[in-house]
Amino acid sequence: MKPPSAHLKKSIARIVQQERINFLLTNRIPRRWLTLFAGWFSKVEQPLVRELSLRTWRLFSDVDLSDAKHTRFRSLHDCFTRELRAGARPVDTRPTAIVSPCDAIVGASGTIMDGCLLQAKGFPYTLADFLGADPDLVDHYRGGSYVTLRLTASMYHRFHAPYDCRIERVTYISGDTWNVNPIALKRIERLFCKNERAVIRCRMLPAGPLITLVPVAAILVASIRLRFLDVRLHLKYRGPNVIACDASFRKGDELGWFEHGSTIIVLAPPGVALAAHLHEGQRIKMGQALFEVPPSAH
Repeated sequence: MKPPSAHLKKSIARIVQQERINFLLTNRIPRRWLTLFAGWFSKVEQPLVRELSLRTWRLFSDVDLSDAKHTRFRSLHDCFTRELRAGARPVDTRPTAIVSPCDAIVGASGTIMDGCLLQAKGFPYTLADFLGADPDLVDHYRGGSYVTLRLTASMYHRFHAPYDCRIERVTYISGDTWNVNPIALKRIERLFCKNERAVIRCRMLPAGPLITLVPVAAILVASIRLRFLDVRLHLKYRGPNVIACDASFRKGDELGWFEHGSTIIVLAPPGVALAAHLHEGQRIKMGQALFEVPPSAH
C-alpha cells in the first residue's frame, strides 16, 4: 500500500488542526451512531474496502508499522489492534518501577488535591464523578498521584500490566463518546466523567499498593477488550457493571486493547511518586517508568 504524499498529509493536517473545525468535525455529529458504524465498518475484510480504509487512515496519521508483529492485515480493525513483534518494547525491570501500560502522550499528571484531577488547565474533575459509586476507592487515592495517557490514532493500541499484579475487580461505566483530544478537553468540562470507561483495580504483588487503570473510550473507539474477561465492554453492553476478577499478570503482560485508541488514566495512592522525568506533552512507550514505589512497599 503506497503511503499518501507528505504534501497532501500536511494540507489535511492544517485544516483539521484548526480548533473550531476539529471540534465540530469530531464532536457535533451523531457520536454514538457514528461510533457503532465505525466499529462495524472497520472489521470489513473485503480487499478493496480494506485498502481504501487503510489509505484514508494514513492520510490523517503517521502510522509506523516497523515494530508490528505482522505487516499484512485482514481489515482496518486488524491493523488498529495489531500486536508488537517480540522485544519491541523493553520493560523497566527495576522492582521500584511501575511502568506505563501503553504507548502514549502524557496529557496531564500531578497530585490528587482535595479529590480533584485536571483534564486540562482550568478544567478539574473529581474522583467521585470519575470512579462512580465507590467511596472507598475514592478515599484510597486522595493525596495520591495520577497520569493521563493519551493514545493517538496511529499508536499501538494494546495496554499491559504496569507491575506484577492481580486484577481484583473491573467496574464498567457506560457513557458518551466525546473526542478526548486536547481541543475537546479544553472545551468540555468533566469530559472523562461523561465518557464510557472501565475501572480496573490492580493489586501489586506480592503485597503492594493498589494501582487503578481507567481506560476511557471516545468517538469511534467505544469498545474495550480485556483478555481476562469473556465479554467485550462496549456501547451495547448491558451488565453486570461490577465484575469480580482474580487474574494475575507479570509486569508487561498484555491486559487488553482499545478497538481503536483513546486514553488511560493511571491512579496511584499516597507514597507512590511520579517518575521524575515525566512532563506534559512527553511521548512515552509501554514499559517505561511511570511511578516509583519506595523499596519497602514492594
